Amino acid sequence: MPVDPVCGMNVPEEHMAVCTTYKNKHYCFCSDVCKEEFDYDPEMYVADEEAAMESEDAL
Repeated sequence: MPVDPVCGMNVPEEHMAVCTTYKNKHYCFCSDVCKEEFDYDPEMYVADEEAAMESEDAL
């Protein structure tokens, strides 16, 4: 189950239509509100995700 990058909630299948693609990666959201927040400043959420992946790689 995908995780909403804005609020961290698991995204149920019935909400999978609330999605977007950014930098060739698909993101799904729990609500239109979270999608709008992501669309307003996607780099804020992508940067957090990239930093988390880098710290995992360092372990």
